[in-house]
Amino acid sequence: MNVRRLIPTAALAGSLTLGLVALSACSPSDAADDAGGGAGKSGGKLAVVASFYPMQYLAEEIGGSHVDVSTLTKPGVEPHDLELGTRQAAQLGEADYILYLKGIQPAVDEAITAAGVKNTVDAASLTTLEKHGAEVGHDHGDEHADEHAEEDHAHEGEAGTDPHIWLDPVKYAEVAKGVGASLEKADPDNAAAYRKNTTTVVERLTALDSAFEQGLADTSTKTFITTHSAFGYLAERYGLTQESIAGISPESEPSPARIKELRTIAAKDKVGTVFFETLVSDKTAKTVAADSGLKTDVLDPIEGITDKSKGADYVEVMESNLAALEKALGAK
Repeated sequence: MNVRRLIPTAALAGSLTLGLVALSACSPSDAADDAGGGAGKSGGKLAVVASFYPMQYLAEEIGGSHVDVSTLTKPGVEPHDLELGTRQAAQLGEADYILYLKGIQPAVDEAITAAGVKNTVDAASLTTLEKHGAEVGHDHGDEHADEHAEEDHAHEGEAGTDPHIWLDPVKYAEVAKGVGASLEKADPDNAAAYRKNTTTVVERLTALDSAFEQGLADTSTKTFITTHSAFGYLAERYGLTQESIAGISPESEPSPARIKELRTIAAKDKVGTVFFETLVSDKTAKTVAADSGLKTDVLDPIEGITDKSKGADYVEVMESNLAALEKALGAK
């Protein structure tokens, strides 16, 4: 099934390109200086610091021309691994507004608490978080479930919850509404613009949700295998079962028992593809696929946009994800 183009993304190429070039061309300690002169010095615009790409996307799309957005996570850096330099910590303290997602970047969480900026918004507080593990949808009787849970704990959000809320367009839309409201409060002079932009973003995400719902309604299988458990919310939203090689952490190694189990699952559920992602090595995924005679493809958790991403922004990459899932699951 072909993926139809959704509502076009708002064109903010100028500020996004400048921000990404500045961050990719400097060391972490220089990021604050190169991302538009440092937070808090934005020529009358609201100085916004976003923790990583999904937060940056919302800040730029909703803030529009009234914000100057910088991001703490450079393109190509796996967000879980981020460590902040001294000037990045200072950048946080100079910000007018901070948008982050608690539970996915421990170093950022600590630095934001220390910064004490009044207008600090945790995206996790704008929707309901849930617990997801190696799989969502049904129980395969994993006798190593406790072992997987221990490996994942350090990378989970509050109370062991899954922080990957942006991969569910419905939850991401809830976050977008909260971000819009918080920007209105932080900068009431431009409230009307923030409301208008929020409506546009929510409409775009609603269209994306409809495309996923229609595209994945009738498939040959409902099970997909991926590198780590980033897609629990997406799987639950569209009636799929996510089976991960590792767990919530993209860096954790699967046990021999888990690999054997995946081989059994693939045969039972007629899985033909093992998905890997753009910011983490594909070695394990390709090994598992070769061992089971399966194909490989990209399912992007959209933790950052690089030249390897199958799309220029969140919506385009999600459309590519939908196309990959339709193909792998045998959409009719």
